[in-house]
Amino acid sequence: MKTTDSNVDSSPLGLIGVGLLGSVMAGRLLAGGFSVLGYDLDAARLAGLRRLGGEPAADAGTVFRRCTRVILSLPSHVEVDALLREHGPALRAGSVIIDTTTGDPETAETMAAAFALRDVAYLDATVSGSSAQVRDGRAVMMVGGEAAAFAACNDVFARLGCETFHTGGPGSGARMKLATNIVLGLNRAALAEGLAFAAAVGADPAQALAVMRAGPAYSRIMDAKGSKMLAGEFTPEARLSQHLKDVRLILQEGTRAGLPMPLSTVHRDLLESAEAAGLGALDNSAIIQVLQAPQPQSPRS
Repeated sequence: MKTTDSNVDSSPLGLIGVGLLGSVMAGRLLAGGFSVLGYDLDAARLAGLRRLGGEPAADAGTVFRRCTRVILSLPSHVEVDALLREHGPALRAGSVIIDTTTGDPETAETMAAAFALRDVAYLDATVSGSSAQVRDGRAVMMVGGEAAAFAACNDVFARLGCETFHTGGPGSGARMKLATNIVLGLNRAALAEGLAFAAAVGADPAQALAVMRAGPAYSRIMDAKGSKMLAGEFTPEARLSQHLKDVRLILQEGTRAGLPMPLSTVHRDLLESAEAAGLGALDNSAIIQVLQAPQPQSPRS
């Protein structure tokens, strides 16, 4: 396919979805000298994009018509599919879709094949890292799709993450993201259970976290989520409900592959309990709340 030479292309970067992750990506891109034309259904998010220095679009179609490279940051592949069915025809030949949504790998393969017929590249460009890690330039990009399209977007990936991997053909970025999310999510759940256990048996949870970070139990998730769990402060950097969506996708892919996934099954059940308790919109570290020992009730007088 013909790909856009980013050194001569004067069109802005498109961005559909200016939520928790999308707004942080917009900020990094704008700070790196890119111009960004963005759209979101939420007017307040568009106002936030304007404050960052980006240009709000009147609708998604405007973004697709004006931009040769369009980043998608949406809740799931369901929203991506609906968006591209409605507005994808506005994309010009030689354009590239950079889909950062964590979605179904088979859907990514189908989309890539369909757009390739029109000389439009589709990259499943998944992100490993919370919004805070993206903001600080510490995220990792895992990108599936055509090698030429990947190379044409290296400048974007270099700005969004600290390291980028071309994982192979369409769908491979989504599959790699799900693999990494298994370990990431289970590390987070194990940390939550360990801190809850320390508190329940009378050990100091803060000291337990310090001991874990000093010894072989250490994982980076302790740096990102340990203090949030201890403080019970769950302002979202990555929402619990979004990780539940990912775990459901993980189990779906595991079923397709005939793989038993007992740990992810338990993890899904824990996340569903948390969502049922009203924790879905909080940071995913809030999983600790369904692992803590119930507090004894004071006797009624």
